[in-house]
Amino acid sequence: MKRTVELVVEGEGRTRLDRYLMTRLEGESRTSIQRLIVGGHVRLEGKHLKPSAFLRPGDRVRVEFPDAVPSQLEPEAIPLEIVHQDPGFLVISKPSGMVVHPGAGRRTGTLVNALLALQGDLSGVGGAERPGIVHRLDRETSGLLVVARTDAAHRNLSAQFSQRQVKKVYRTLVWGEPVPSRGRIDAAIGRHPVSRTRMAVRQAGGRSAITEYETLERMAGFAFLNVQILTGRTHQIRVHFKHRGHPVVGDSEYGGNRFSSIKRPELRDPLMAFGRLALHAHRLEFRHPDSGAPLRFEAPLPADFSLLLERLRGLR
Repeated sequence: MKRTVELVVEGEGRTRLDRYLMTRLEGESRTSIQRLIVGGHVRLEGKHLKPSAFLRPGDRVRVEFPDAVPSQLEPEAIPLEIVHQDPGFLVISKPSGMVVHPGAGRRTGTLVNALLALQGDLSGVGGAERPGIVHRLDRETSGLLVVARTDAAHRNLSAQFSQRQVKKVYRTLVWGEPVPSRGRIDAAIGRHPVSRTRMAVRQAGGRSAITEYETLERMAGFAFLNVQILTGRTHQIRVHFKHRGHPVVGDSEYGGNRFSSIKRPELRDPLMAFGRLALHAHRLEFRHPDSGAPLRFEAPLPADFSLLLERLRGLR
């Protein structure tokens, strides 16, 4: 049976539909709310609405949650490193190079394909193409992801992310040495004005983005950082450190793949052998979706990342 929610708008003045639903539909992400509206599942007096529609006090909004559509994706027996298992969720350590969910031109080899091969169900809240997916990591970023196994857990975890209650800590290697060695980057991020597949710091039209960092170690003209993101914008760490003039090592999109410019072979060779984005989701903290108990998970650096650091430490 489909779940239906009836809402009566209160307060004074007009409010946008999408923003109103974000405050009233606990556990639903901005993306899922947009999907509900565009899919015709939100109505006012029987009429379908656009996300930008304005509501007035007294308006009665009906939201109908469609039944989850079974995924048509093929399960694949791809090995996964499972950090933690719970009836409602899994915590996975994703390897670098794995795409989280299928998209244009890619239907196989993703984390979702691997998850579908595991025993047990996955949440359908995210849609047929993204079963269980609560949040994402870029393809080349390694590290921790939480995956929902039930719809209730998915909604609870999504609410924790949207309300910034989840602590996300990364480890990264950047070019140069940020000054100060410990600080906060508060710079809005939006689509790049020319390259639409990239993001950029924007003075106007961007969304708030906040990154805090601490230098753990300096070596051979690079800095190894501990980074916490307080918001979850696309490519946030990569964009913020490019903006500061310290792109992430190996980042071909944002200026971090300039190994050929290094004259010293003893420095250039290990960097080129590493050959990927030096970004790892090291720690994830959130509350258990059922009990509310605080949870903390950590994933060590992948072997190739650790080896790169060891080789750089021996250089001056």
